Amino acid sequence: MATHNLQNHTLNGDHCDSTVPSSKKPKLSSPATTTTTIISHSQIQSEFSHHDLSIARINNGSFGSCPQSVISAQKQWQLQFLCQPDHFYYNQLKPGILHSRSIVKSLINADHVDEVSLVDNATTAAAIVLQKSARSFYEGRYDKGDVAVMLHYAYGSVKKSVEAYVTRAGGRVIEVQLPFPVKSKEEIIAKFRKALEKGKENGKKVRLAVIDHVTSMPSVVIPIKELVKICREEGVDQVFVDAAHGIGCVDVDMKEIGPDFYTSNLYKWFFCPPSVAFLYSRKSSGQDNNDDLHHPVVSHEYGNGLAVESSWIGNRDYSAQLVVPSVLEFINKFPGGIEGIKKRNHEAVVEMGEMLVKEWGTHLGCPPEMCGSMVMVGLPVCLGIYSESDALKLRTHLRNNFGVEVPIYFRAPKDGEVDPVTGYARISHQVYNKVDDYYKFRDAINKIVSDGTTCACLPN
Repeated sequence: MATHNLQNHTLNGDHCDSTVPSSKKPKLSSPATTTTTIISHSQIQSEFSHHDLSIARINNGSFGSCPQSVISAQKQWQLQFLCQPDHFYYNQLKPGILHSRSIVKSLINADHVDEVSLVDNATTAAAIVLQKSARSFYEGRYDKGDVAVMLHYAYGSVKKSVEAYVTRAGGRVIEVQLPFPVKSKEEIIAKFRKALEKGKENGKKVRLAVIDHVTSMPSVVIPIKELVKICREEGVDQVFVDAAHGIGCVDVDMKEIGPDFYTSNLYKWFFCPPSVAFLYSRKSSGQDNNDDLHHPVVSHEYGNGLAVESSWIGNRDYSAQLVVPSVLEFINKFPGGIEGIKKRNHEAVVEMGEMLVKEWGTHLGCPPEMCGSMVMVGLPVCLGIYSESDALKLRTHLRNNFGVEVPIYFRAPKDGEVDPVTGYARISHQVYNKVDDYYKFRDAINKIVSDGTTCACLPN
């Protein structure tokens, strides 16, 4: 393994390869940050010194990470509110949120700032979009039995939201059965086309497609541009892209992707504190998708557009929405900004994944080009991962006894498979990770295997 090269791109700082391709979108920097000195390795360590150093934290995908400088900025916003709440409400809150929305608008290459709303998380954004679809059924714009298509590997809370809103309103849901491991994007495209064909049987219409940009478990980068294009060709009314892992992990460009709705958390891969996400709603052909979009919490701003509704849903802490400028300042300390961070994270996580599967004689869950900053790594068959319960027991065992935090995925074997890999670890890479984090995980699994321990031996 080329550990020297890996060191160059895992530090994401002063030892990084600065020859990063320029972004298609302009780099957003204030005059104060354009001449900022590139962040050093020691400064990165200081920014994340609040992390538990006894843990190999290779699970950035679940909860993200927030640097100390952004936490400090958040505290300042909180103190400004507590110091003089009336002044804060009337003079600072809405302009501050508008500034954050404007930054996101430029980062995602949207046309209008009114297309960007800030909400708590992608789950909230999904509820907003799916409630709109439910109203279309209840109010007769959609017929009973019309179809919503979603991926089989959609996030659990989004599946529940589809059930709560679309199915209860009379819609029929078709899940796209995706393969795993995945060999190519063509496999996904073919399965998606079949699902749309099924949805249009008996004269029914596909009213909504819910498509992940990066699936959570198992983690795979979906060929989103191709699937959105197919939806347009096949007459799907609206496309909602659930990109909880989008911004900061993969390329996010609204003009290139072309969805009606797109949401991404800002706390997973964009360094915001929890909890904040954006919801993009496309304006086109004189139609405004925002017209019938409303925040689930109704407050005084109801009816003034989703972006304004979301900027005030009652007295609460809005600081996570207000620190986006501070996050951008932190990101721009790295070579290449967010594009450079994405590139180095991808290269590092693929290299670490390939090191691990070579060690264990297994395979990655998908080709490297279908990984973002996370990759699925096959675990040794002898661990005996035969159920979701086994996967959870192994994850807990790794945390409690080896100081390794990593999600474990169970894949049910297919008929006729001989000694299949049924357990996968989803490893992440973020700027704070070190090579030793992955060595610690490797050594933990090797120790479990050498001791003859299987999941059947682990406590519930």
